[in-house]
Amino acid sequence: MGIKKKKEMQVTALTICHQDLETLRSLADVEGKNLASLLLRCVQLTDGVSQIRYVKQIVPLLEKADKNGACDPAIRSCLDILAGIYLSLSVKNPLKKVLASSLNGLPECFLTEAIQSFTSRLQEELNTTDLYAYRKVTDNISSCMENFDLGKAGVNNLLKNVLHFLQKSLIEISEENRKFAGNHIVQTQLMNDLLVGTRVSVMLVQKIQDFQRIHLKTSSSPTWQSMCGLLSIFTKFLSDDDLLQTIQSTSGLAVILFIKAMFHPPEKIPDLISSLLLRSVDCTSIPDWFLNCCRRLCCTDVSHSTLLFLCQGTLTMLDWQNGNMGLSGEALLLNIVHALFTLSSQIKESTLELFLSRILASWTNSAIHVLESSSPSLKDNLNGNSSIVQRLLEYVYTHWEHPLDALRHQTKIIFRNILQMHRLAKGKSDSEAPGLAADRFICDLAESLLRLEWHVKGKYACLGCLVDYIGIGHILALAKTIPSQILEVMGDQSLVPYASDLLETMFRNHKSHLKSQAVDSTWIDEWHETWVSPLLFILCEGNLDQKSYVIDYYLPKLLNCSPESLSYMVKILQTSADAKTGSYNSRGALGALMACLRTARAHGHLQSATDAWRNLVSSARIKQGLIHQHCQVRIDTLGLLCESNRSTEVVSTEEMQWIQFFITYNLNSQSPGVRQQICSLLKKLFCRIQESSQVLYKLEQSRAKHEPENELTKQHPSVSLQQYKNFMSSLCSRLFEALFPGSSYPTRFSALTILGSIAEVFPIPEGQVQTVYQLSHDIDVGRFQTLMECFTSTFEEVKILAFDLLMKLPKTVVQFQDSEKLRGLFEAALELSSSTKPYDCVTASYLLNFLIWQDALPSSLFAYLKTQQAACGDGDKSAIVVERNTLMVIQCLLENLEEEVAQAENSLLQAAASFPLYGRVHCITGALQRLSLNNLRLVSEWRPVVEKLLLISYRLSAVVSPVIQSSSPEGLIPMDTDSESASRLQTILSEIQPRDTNDYFTQAKILKKRDSFDLEDLNASVPNIGASAEIEGSKERKTCDVTAQMVLVCCWRSMKEVALLLGTLCQLLPMQSVPESSNGLLTVEQVKEIGDYFKQHLLQSRHRGAFELAYTGFVKLTEILNRCPNVSLQKLPEQWLWNVLEEVKCSDPSSKLCATRRSAGIPFYIQALLASEPKKGKMDLLKMTMKELITLAGPTDDSKSTVPQVHALNILRALFRDTRLGENIIPYVADGAKAAILGFTSPVWAVRNSSTLLFSTLITRIFGVKRGKDELSKKNRMTGSEFFSRFPELYPFLLQQLEAVANTVDSDTGELNRHPSMFLLLLVLGRLYPSPMDGTYSALSMAPFIPFIMRCGRSPVYRSREMAARALVPFVMVDEIPTTIRTLVAKLPNCTDQCFRQNHIHGTLLQVSHLLQACTDSKYRLNTYFQQELADVAVCTRAKLWLAERSVSLSRL
Repeated sequence: MGIKKKKEMQVTALTICHQDLETLRSLADVEGKNLASLLLRCVQLTDGVSQIRYVKQIVPLLEKADKNGACDPAIRSCLDILAGIYLSLSVKNPLKKVLASSLNGLPECFLTEAIQSFTSRLQEELNTTDLYAYRKVTDNISSCMENFDLGKAGVNNLLKNVLHFLQKSLIEISEENRKFAGNHIVQTQLMNDLLVGTRVSVMLVQKIQDFQRIHLKTSSSPTWQSMCGLLSIFTKFLSDDDLLQTIQSTSGLAVILFIKAMFHPPEKIPDLISSLLLRSVDCTSIPDWFLNCCRRLCCTDVSHSTLLFLCQGTLTMLDWQNGNMGLSGEALLLNIVHALFTLSSQIKESTLELFLSRILASWTNSAIHVLESSSPSLKDNLNGNSSIVQRLLEYVYTHWEHPLDALRHQTKIIFRNILQMHRLAKGKSDSEAPGLAADRFICDLAESLLRLEWHVKGKYACLGCLVDYIGIGHILALAKTIPSQILEVMGDQSLVPYASDLLETMFRNHKSHLKSQAVDSTWIDEWHETWVSPLLFILCEGNLDQKSYVIDYYLPKLLNCSPESLSYMVKILQTSADAKTGSYNSRGALGALMACLRTARAHGHLQSATDAWRNLVSSARIKQGLIHQHCQVRIDTLGLLCESNRSTEVVSTEEMQWIQFFITYNLNSQSPGVRQQICSLLKKLFCRIQESSQVLYKLEQSRAKHEPENELTKQHPSVSLQQYKNFMSSLCSRLFEALFPGSSYPTRFSALTILGSIAEVFPIPEGQVQTVYQLSHDIDVGRFQTLMECFTSTFEEVKILAFDLLMKLPKTVVQFQDSEKLRGLFEAALELSSSTKPYDCVTASYLLNFLIWQDALPSSLFAYLKTQQAACGDGDKSAIVVERNTLMVIQCLLENLEEEVAQAENSLLQAAASFPLYGRVHCITGALQRLSLNNLRLVSEWRPVVEKLLLISYRLSAVVSPVIQSSSPEGLIPMDTDSESASRLQTILSEIQPRDTNDYFTQAKILKKRDSFDLEDLNASVPNIGASAEIEGSKERKTCDVTAQMVLVCCWRSMKEVALLLGTLCQLLPMQSVPESSNGLLTVEQVKEIGDYFKQHLLQSRHRGAFELAYTGFVKLTEILNRCPNVSLQKLPEQWLWNVLEEVKCSDPSSKLCATRRSAGIPFYIQALLASEPKKGKMDLLKMTMKELITLAGPTDDSKSTVPQVHALNILRALFRDTRLGENIIPYVADGAKAAILGFTSPVWAVRNSSTLLFSTLITRIFGVKRGKDELSKKNRMTGSEFFSRFPELYPFLLQQLEAVANTVDSDTGELNRHPSMFLLLLVLGRLYPSPMDGTYSALSMAPFIPFIMRCGRSPVYRSREMAARALVPFVMVDEIPTTIRTLVAKLPNCTDQCFRQNHIHGTLLQVSHLLQACTDSKYRLNTYFQQELADVAVCTRAKLWLAERSVSLSRL
C-alpha cells in the first residue's frame, strides 16, 4: 500500500588525466564560454549527476561554433579529450550513454576530426598488454558499436586491429584461466571475460558491413587470418566442457556466424552444417581453412553439448525467413530436429535439458517461418499427423511436468507452435484457424487433453493454447461442465495458478465470442450462467481451501474481465445471506458476499467506499461479518474495510468505528494464519491513514489559500486529521490494555505486531514533513514498563516483537535515567544468562541487546568487569556508543564464562545443575548479530576479545564433547576430575547400568551425602538407592537433582551455541586478507582452526541435536570459504571433502567415524561442503563425490567393505534430500535407485536398513512430496513414458530385476520364496500411471514388463499381489485393456483342473479388477467398439464363475 520512494541514481563522476586537465586550462577562455571551459567546469565537479547536465550542453555549444564553418585546433583538442573521457568511463556508467547520445548529434563539420580522435584513442586502448585490462577494452569496443556512430566508425577504421586484439585477448585469457584451475573466484571473472569477448566478436561480425565481402579477400590478408584464428578459438571453446555453458552456447553462435561470413558459395552452407550435425563430413570436399579451423567439429566423437549448441547457432544465425535457403535449408531444418530428438534421449544434465527445450522451441519458430513459403514435401513432413510433430508432442507430454519451471514454459511454447505449424502445413490462414476445429488432428488432440486427469499441470497450458487456437465453443461442446471441473481442482494449491490462468483464457475468449455473435445484451446471461454461477456455488458450498484459492486467484480475474458482473453476484448473494449466514465450519452466503466486495474494492471496482456501504451492503451486515463464527469471513470483512486500490483514499468515520469494534473481539485469535492476516490488513489501513493524511495536510494548506475545494473529502481536512489522531490514540490504548500480565500468547502477538506496524508506518517527522500520529507521544512510564515485562514471556516471538518495538521508538523514550534501575536490569540479565531454564537465556539475550543501546550502561558495567574500560565521551556518535557497549557486555559475559568453564572442567555435573554454560554463549552470539561487524571502529580492542572468545569456545567444547561423542550420550554422566565428586558418581554410574526395569527414566537420581563411601555397600544396596549428592559450589554447598538428561541437555546445547557462535564469527567478522592486516579480526589460521573444529565434531558426535546444529554453523563457514579471495582458504572445502571420502572408503577399525545412527554427522559434513559449492560453475566437487559414493554404495563380495557401503548409502540419502542441490543431483537418481534396490538384497542388516532409507528418499525425490493421505495419489505419480524418458537407465535395470524376481515367485516344489527386492520394484512401477497421450514413438516399450508383473501377482504375500495388480495398469495401453483382461481370465483354472493355488487365483482377479477400475477412473471413451470388447470379457468371466460357487475351505498360503 505504501508508496516507495524512487531510488536515487548513483553516477560515478568522470575524471581525466593531469595532461588533459592542463590542456583544458590552457584552452579555456576568460569568459568561460568555449568548449574547453565547459569541459573544465564539468571535470572539476565530483557529482556525476551534475556532470550529465554539462555533457548535454556540448553539442548545442558546438552548433553555435559551427557557424564559423571550421574546426579550430582548440575544438580538435577538446574532441580528443572527449574521446578519452568516453573510453575511460565504465560500461555501466550512465555518463557513457549520455555522452554517446550527445555526440551522435555532432555537427557534420566536426565529424571527421571526431572520428580521427576516436580512432586514435581506440588504437591506444588496443595496444594494451595488461591481461586484466582487456575486459575494459572489450567493453569499449562493444559500447562503440552500440548506437554510437562515432564509435562504430572508429571500430570500422581499425577493423584489422580490433580483430587481432580480440584474438590475442581470448587466447591469453583462456591460458590464464587454465593456470588458475581450482580457484573458482578468479576463474569466474576470467570466464566472464571470455564470454564478453565472444559476444563482442559476434556483434562485430553482425554490425560491420565489411564482413559481407570477406570471401573476396585473399587468405593472406591479416583480416582473414584473424577471422580464421577466432573461428578456431570458438571451435575450441565450443568443445571445451570445462568452460561455462553460456560460453559454449555463445561460441556455437559465433561458429555458425563466422562460417556464414567466410564460407563461399553461401548456397552450400546448409549442406555443410547438415554434414556437421550428422557427423558425416567429407573432408575432401571442404576448404582447407575450414578443416584447419573446425577440425574438432569434423570428427565422429563430437560431444552432446557441442552438437546441441551447433543446432542453437544454426537456428539463430541463419536466415530462415521466406525460404531464403531453398530446399537445402528445408533439409537442414529436418536434420536439426532429428539431431535434437536424438540428443533428447541422451542428455540428462538439467542445464543441458533446459538448453535443449529452448532450442526445440526455437526450431518450431524457425519451422513456422519456413512453412510460410515452403515446398509441399516439407508441409507433409510437418503437418499434425507427421512423425516429427508426433515426436514433438511426445516431448511435450513427457516434459510438461518437469521440475524446472523454465522447461515447462518451453513445452507450452512448443505446443502452441505445433498448432501454428499444422495450420500452415494445411494451408490455412489465421482467419481460417477456427475452422480447423473440424480437423481430425485437432479433434483428437482436444479429446485426448480432455480425457487427461486434472492433476496433470501440463494439461492446463495446452488447453489454453487450444482455446486460443480454435475458440472455447468447441471445447464447451465436448465438455460443457468444464468450468465446474476446473473449479473443483482449485482446492489444490499446486494446481491453482494453472487452473486460474486457463479459466481466464476461457472466459475471456467466450466473452469475445458471445459479444461478436450477439445483437443485444442478452449474451451476458449465458456468460454468467457458464462462468459466474459455478463460482457462486463454490463460494457458498465449497471447502475452505477451495474457496480461499478461488477468491484469491479466480475472482479478481473474473471481475477485471467483467466489472459489471459484481452487481449480479451481490444481488444473488444478498438474497441468500439471510438464509445462509454461515457457521463455524461454513462461510455461507454472507462470507461469499464479503469476499466479492473485498476483492472488488481492492481492485478498484467500487467507485467509493461510502457508496458501497449505502448501496451494496448495510452496516448491520458489516458488523455481522466482523464477528462471524468463521474466521475467514471476519478476515474478508476486515479486508473490505482496510484494502483499497488507492493508497490515499480517506478512511471514513464509519470504517474507523468498525475497526475499533473488530479489535475488541479479535485480538485473541488462536490461528496463526488469521493473526498474520489481521496484522497485515491493519498495516495496510495505517498506510492509508498516513498517506491520505499527507493529502489532507496539503488540502488544508490549499484551503487556507482559498483554493477550490478538493473532492477528496466532504468535510474540513482538519476534522478528518483530528479523527485520525483520536482513532490511532484510542487504538493504541486498547492494544496496550491487551498486554496485561498473564495475557495469552495470541493476544500479545497480535497487539505487539500491530503496535510495531504503527511505529513503522508513522515515523518520527523529519524536516517539514508532518505526521498525523506518533506512537512515542502515547508511551508513558507504565506502558514502557509493560513492554519491558514482555521480555519475561516464555515465547521467543513475543520477546522479538517487544524488542523490535522498543528499537523503533525514539531514543528519548527508551533511555533509562535511573542508573540504579539500569544496574539492576543488567544484574538480572546476567543471572538469567546462567539459568538452568533454556528460555531464560533467550530473555537475557534480548534484555542485554536492549541495554546495549543505553548511553548510561558503561557506568553500570564497571562493577562487573575486571578489565576497566574508558567511558565514551559526550561527543561520541551513537554507532560508537553501541559498539563500545557491545564490546563491554561481551567482555563481561566472557569473563563469567571463563570462570564457569574452569569450574566445569573440574565438575561437569556441577555445571549442568547450577550454571549451564550455553546461556552465556547464546548472549554473546546475540550481541554480535546485532552489531555491524564490517564497520567496526574499535578494531584493536576487538581482536583480543575475538581471540579469547575462540579459546574459551574450544575449552567449552572440550568439556562437553566426551558426552556428545559417546556411543550412547543419552544415558551418560561423565567422570569428574574432582576425586570427591568422582566417588559419588559411582552411584549414578551403577544406577544407569542396563536392567530389567525402567526406573532410571522415571526417577531423578539424587546423590546423598555420606561420611564414608564403600563400593561393596553400594553394590549391595543399589536397588534401594535414590542416589543423591551434595555438589560443592563456588561459595556454598547445595543439594541438586542431577540426571543424565540434565547433563546431556547442558552438553548438546553448549555444543549448539558454540557452533552457532563460530559460524556467526566467520560470517560476520571481517577477515584479514594478509597477516598483520589492520582491516580484519579473523586470521587465516583462526579460520582453519574453526574448520578443523567443525570437522572433528561433525564426524565424531553421536547426538543428533549436536551435529545438526554444528552443521548449521559449518554451512556458514563453507559459504564464506567459497567466496574468499584467499586461495588457501578457498581450497579448504575441497581438501576436507577428499580427506573424509578417503576415510569413508577405508574400513580402518581405528576410525572414529560413527557407523551407526545413520552415520551421525558424516552426511551433514559432506552435505555442507557440497551445498555451498557455487551453482553457476561446473559443480565438479558434486560430480566427483557422487561418482565415488555410487561406486561405494554398490554391492560387493568383500565383507570388510560393509561399513563404507553403509556410509555411502547414508550420505547419498542426505544429498538426495538436500533441496539446495536442486536439479544438479537428478542425473544421479537412477544410479542411486540401483544401489538402493541392490542393497536391499544384502545379507547385512545395516546395508538393508540404509538402502531402505535411501529408497524412500529417492521415491520422494522422483515423485514429489506426499501431500495427502492417499499413498498412491496421482499427485505423486507420473506416466510410464515420462518416468523412463527422465531415467532411461532404469528401464533395462528394472526389467532385468523384475525378471529375476518373477522367476522366484513360482516354485515347482511349492516352497515359499520371497525375493527381497519384489516390494521395491512393484512400489516404483505402481507409482506410474497410464496416459492417453502415451505415443508409439518411444523406443522404451512397456510391453516387456507385462508378463513379469503378471507373474508377480502369484506371490504368496498379499501385499505383493496387491502391488503387482496396481503396477500392471500403467503398462497396458487403453485399447489393449480388454484383450489383456481376457488373457488373465483365461489363465484362471477350469472346473476340471485338479491342482491350482489360491494365491494365483487371487492375484489374477486383483489384476483384472484394477484394469477394469482404470477404465472408469481415467474417463476413457466407452464407444461402441469398446463396449463390445467388455461384453466379450463378461462372457469369458462367466465361464469361471465356478470359482465363486465352489464350497471349499481356503487356507492362507
